[in-house]
Amino acid sequence: MENSFGPGELSSGDAARMRAGLTGAREQEAIIARAQAARIRHHAALVEVALEQTARMTSRDSREREMPMRSLAAEIAFATHVHDLTAQKELNDAYTLVSKLPATVAALQEARISQRHVTVMLDVGVGIDDDDVREAWEQTVLDFAVKETPGRTKAYARELAEAVNPVGMDERHARAAETRGVSILDLDDGMALLQLRLPAALAYGIRDRIRRQARVIRDEANAERARRGDDPASAPDAGAEPAVDDARTLAQIGADVAADMLLTGAPAIDPTTGDRHPGGLGAIQAHVQVVVPVLTLLGTVGSGASLHGQVPIDPDTARRLTAHAPGWDRVLVHPVTGTVLEVDRYTPRPDQRRFLQARDQHCRGFGCRQPAHRCQIDHNSEHHDGGRTAVGNLAHLCVRHHTLKSETAWTVRQRADGTLEFTSPLGSTYTDDPPPRVVFIPDTDPPPF
Repeated sequence: MENSFGPGELSSGDAARMRAGLTGAREQEAIIARAQAARIRHHAALVEVALEQTARMTSRDSREREMPMRSLAAEIAFATHVHDLTAQKELNDAYTLVSKLPATVAALQEARISQRHVTVMLDVGVGIDDDDVREAWEQTVLDFAVKETPGRTKAYARELAEAVNPVGMDERHARAAETRGVSILDLDDGMALLQLRLPAALAYGIRDRIRRQARVIRDEANAERARRGDDPASAPDAGAEPAVDDARTLAQIGADVAADMLLTGAPAIDPTTGDRHPGGLGAIQAHVQVVVPVLTLLGTVGSGASLHGQVPIDPDTARRLTAHAPGWDRVLVHPVTGTVLEVDRYTPRPDQRRFLQARDQHCRGFGCRQPAHRCQIDHNSEHHDGGRTAVGNLAHLCVRHHTLKSETAWTVRQRADGTLEFTSPLGSTYTDDPPPRVVFIPDTDPPPF
């Protein structure tokens, strides 16, 4: 007769396997924590080298003095397949941890806390400028963190920092407000997340106004639906367009309201207004570049198009946008041959710019995704050194990567297929291939079986 077990009961065999699994999980977490601590110290040591290089420079130009650190970040970015901005942030964070929060790094090395705890300590601890106060705060929070989750540690760390920080809230808020900005995060299925970094009072005020307007729209739709249901005479005449119920949720209505106001409204603060209402800012419209495969326009495929060659959008949106386009540039995605692509002047011709924009789509440096229309066109072999203004010597680089290439020992060589070869000051070579431009044509013939 087989043994039966109730909910939560374990056989001796299951219990032994689970104990072994938990022991293994703890051991793996400890290995990871020690490796992460070693990585932090390794990165901090590299930053020391870059800072020593900067200290030896005679130039006082701030941009030139950034180059040792940016070149180091680029070396790491290529070696580890990350964006160089990501690498530079990791370098800066590591140096800050080692120099300002050494006990936190030691606790990670001893596997008493996790990397998530370290992130909390860094995010909150950097706001405490006084070294003695920060050291006392760090030790107190670590005593709490070794027994608690990162989430609870974050709340405790913030509360304690607020109590002990000698810098007043007004000064800290003014400093934090300087970080305000707008950013966008690409999502799947043609969606994106628009983010505003604002003072909390403004952010909550914006959300409240959007919610209030969304409720008015929803309530009016509900009232209209109720009126139609109660009054048979309100039914549409034969042949008339039937009424369409608004089935959107409150959140969906709020998103639509926000998009409508941002795309069609004029800002109240407008230095170009003068006697005009609205002023010049109200006349500025959004501009996006839409790359649309011809087969999408013909409706023969459903693969969609892309914004700036990188963000997918659905086929219907692509067809509606291109229906209003004032003109067309023909861009062949099959290899192009027999075209004159070289001139003897510095500035590329318009047809060369179109070719390069279609080929590159975005900045070609270090995993960068900056759209091509926001980049500069770089002569891979410098023009003043005899480099030609030909597509075989031109590529899009954003300002950051163009400056790094021009003002450090990084060099770029372009192959015949458009692949870029970057050579670092250490002599390492990395390649960047042009974005793929593959089109699959649907086969309408029946299968041969």
